Amino acid sequence: MAIDTRGETADKPSGEKKTRTSPALFYRQVVNELRKVIWPTRKDLVTYTTVVLIFVLIMVAIVYGLDSALGWAVLKLFGQS
Repeated sequence: MAIDTRGETADKPSGEKKTRTSPALFYRQVVNELRKVIWPTRKDLVTYTTVVLIFVLIMVAIVYGLDSALGWAVLKLFGQS
């Protein structure tokens, strides 16, 4: 049996009144969270970018190779028109 939980939050009982966060408080909370972030150095960023680009190129080569091989096999199997 499913329980309808629409409109309820996990941390507040349904009897409490829900208040909205003001834009100023939200902004302060966002700034405080961003201060906790450990930002990568330029060297780290270049390294991560290089690794991602190499991985993407390898995956493109694999997909291209499989596509070419399967295309060739289909043409051999069914013949060219």
